[in-house]
Parts: sequence; C-alpha cells; structure tokens
Amino acid sequence: MMIKEIEKQAISGYSALVVLLLALIGTILFLIFARAPLVLVFLPPIVILLFGLFLVNPNEARVLQLFGKYVGTVKHPGLRYANPFYSKRKISVRVRNFETGKLKVNDKIGTPVEIAAVVVWRVIDTAEALFEVDSFEEYVHVQSESAVRTLATNYPYDEHEEGEASLSGSLSVIANKLKDQIQERLDTAGVEVIEARISHLAYAPEIANAMLQRQQASAIIAARRMIVEGAVGMVEMALDMLAKQNVVELDEEKKATMVSNLLVVLTSDRGTQPVLNTSSSTSE
Repeated sequence: MMIKEIEKQAISGYSALVVLLLALIGTILFLIFARAPLVLVFLPPIVILLFGLFLVNPNEARVLQLFGKYVGTVKHPGLRYANPFYSKRKISVRVRNFETGKLKVNDKIGTPVEIAAVVVWRVIDTAEALFEVDSFEEYVHVQSESAVRTLATNYPYDEHEEGEASLSGSLSVIANKLKDQIQERLDTAGVEVIEARISHLAYAPEIANAMLQRQQASAIIAARRMIVEGAVGMVEMALDMLAKQNVVELDEEKKATMVSNLLVVLTSDRGTQPVLNTSSSTSE
C-alpha cells in the first residue's frame, strides 16, 4: 500500500516559544530566590519541550515521523511547534531542473545519435518521495535518462516521409512525448514533471561527416529541382509570348535549340557568355 501525503497543521512556534521561555525563566528565578532544589526536576522537561520548535522555509516542507511512523507533513512556512519526539525531516518542494548526460543511442532506423534533455520537476507528494523510493532525486535522474533512451529509439533523426515525426523536426511533439514518458515513470515517486525538452541532438561522431555530406547533397538536389522547375516555366512562357506577339517564327528544330539554350542559361551556376548569331533567320 502506497503512503500518501497527509498535510498536518502545526501550532504557531512563537506562542510555544514564549510559554516555554517564561516557564524556563520562572523555574530559574524560583530556584534562585526560593532556594528550592526540587524545582530542578522541571528543567529537563522544559528543555525537551524546546526541541518541538522547528522552522519551515518558503517552498519547503517538514515530514514528521514518530518512531518510524509517518505522522504528516507541515508545509505552512514560519516557526512551528510539534511533539518534541517527532523527527522533522526537511524536503524541498521548489521547482528544480537538470540536464541528462549526452546519451549515445540508435534512432528508429538504427542511426547512432547523441541526445540529451532538460527536465524541470518538483515534489508534489512528500510522503511518496521519501517512502516509496530509495532516493527520489537519483530516481528522477535515472528514470529520465531511461525515458530519453526509449524515446530516441522510437523516432528517426530526420523526417524520411511526409508527415512523419522526427527527433530533429518535430520539437513540440517530441517534447510532449518525452514529458509524458518521464511522468509515467515518476508517478510513484510523488514527482510532477513540469517540462521536458531535447537540449542536445547530433549524429554520433563516427558518422557525422557522412551524414553532413548526405544533408548537403539533399539540399543541392532540392535546390536544383526548384531551379529546373522554374526554368521550364520561364521557357514555356517565352515561347508562348513569341508565338502570340509574332516576334519571330520558329520551326520545331529552332524551338528545340532555343529551349536548350534557355535551359542552359537559366540553370547554369556560372555566368553565360552571349553569342551573336549573324546568319539569316530564313534560308535563301
């Protein structure tokens, strides 16, 4: 059976401190002026009762236990007072974050990649955090790295098909999936995952150069395809305008020559040199 947090309302420590100090001062004065040694028996209980005072800082909690039994958690900040025999364990409920180490894993298609993530989290159930896992901070780190590894194996580094989610191209989708996977692992530890996102993503060093060349080749092919599509459209437009405005009559052979020349000019990555044709357009 899981131990759930029980919020306990401890009494104000200021009033308890005043009462105990007055009792301590009264006992000392009575001993001095009345010279009654029997009042010494009251000093040990007063000193023991002083151990019931404890301080709760903002965004901090104190987990109370009595001889190993969980009693409750005090979250209200300030000077508080509880049973002096309670152990009062401090636990932070502040927002924390950490970055996983760079993990080397294979993506969905087996490509080795390096990946790391930033996880933002906080404790929302102090009892689960302290009693359900051995060390909740270490548990968060280990389970987060495990979730990152699992996520990386379920998605490719790059998008290979249209609409396919990828580690490098679907940042919001990957971040939500990573957050859900980490949260699922940390539910038993009383931890809430506020945010999780990829902070480092790269090809493994042994294939980085080859993959960079592949990316450059893909970019060049895409650019060339766009240039060719634009050039074909411009040639078609030029031929249509020449025909409509009767600028010159071209037979099929000359159209083919013109198309070839225009495509060379429009798709060349170097400056072209003009050539003047001084021959007659019609044979004599």
